[in-house]
Amino acid sequence: MFAAQAIKLGDAEVVVAGGMESMSRVPHYQYARVATKYAPITMLDGIMEDGLSDAQDGSIMGSCAELCAEEHQFSREEQDEYAMNSYKRSAAAWESGAFKDEIVPVPVPQRRGDALLVMEDEEYKRVDFDKFGQLKSPFKKDGSVTAANASTLNDGASALVLMSREKAEELGLKPLARIISYADAAKEAERFTTAPSLAMPKALKKAGLNVDDIDYFEINEAFSVVALANAKILGLDLAKVNTRGGAVSLGHPLGNSGSRILVTLLHTLKQNGAKYGMAGICNGGGGASAMIVENLA
Repeated sequence: MFAAQAIKLGDAEVVVAGGMESMSRVPHYQYARVATKYAPITMLDGIMEDGLSDAQDGSIMGSCAELCAEEHQFSREEQDEYAMNSYKRSAAAWESGAFKDEIVPVPVPQRRGDALLVMEDEEYKRVDFDKFGQLKSPFKKDGSVTAANASTLNDGASALVLMSREKAEELGLKPLARIISYADAAKEAERFTTAPSLAMPKALKKAGLNVDDIDYFEINEAFSVVALANAKILGLDLAKVNTRGGAVSLGHPLGNSGSRILVTLLHTLKQNGAKYGMAGICNGGGGASAMIVENLA
């Protein structure tokens, strides 16, 4: 959104926008400015402290998901079923080659020998459906949100190149798509899970479109209940939502997910000859962003 605004304002002609996260390398924190001479030392998990808890009141994101499931009446079974379908959709997309145009192989240096070339996401293979029903919620006694129906901790990166129409014509480039509209919205921090249901209608209004005009939706699956609740509120057909799986099965590297779902949406539109797509993502603190794109490929 910032890249598009910079181009519209004339401050830039070409902008690379994206994000990354390496959750596997997030350190633990220790208050050690002054040496501890006596008593235990407390270590803080950087992921929990700066990524998965609310900066204002310290509430855990998973607890917010439990609140969402309760308020919008989604059972444990419904969330597990959605999560299983996310894994199945991702597996089918990989098997059909649907991801081939949006994946860049990553060489990982080894201590000995040639670098290991990682050419596909690994998370969608790390699943055992038989264990779904055995897991307990870490967020609430007898809760419905579990590790099985929530997104996972992963590393990832993605990027997009944006430019003005004039610059694209000057360079002789054919764009994949054009941005039609975008919007932000926010609500109470503990209800951040459904903030996309506020941002997405704002983007639709700015675009002069309605829900039925959108061919495909990407809603970030921070938790299964996030996609379920926003689809329910907006009256979306789940057959058009996250058709290649989402963060539950592919992973949710926090700083990467916004651009990742947009990359997937663009390629979904292109490969299916569809016209309009919409992406929506919530963020801790109560906010959400949404964007509508038109396929030009």
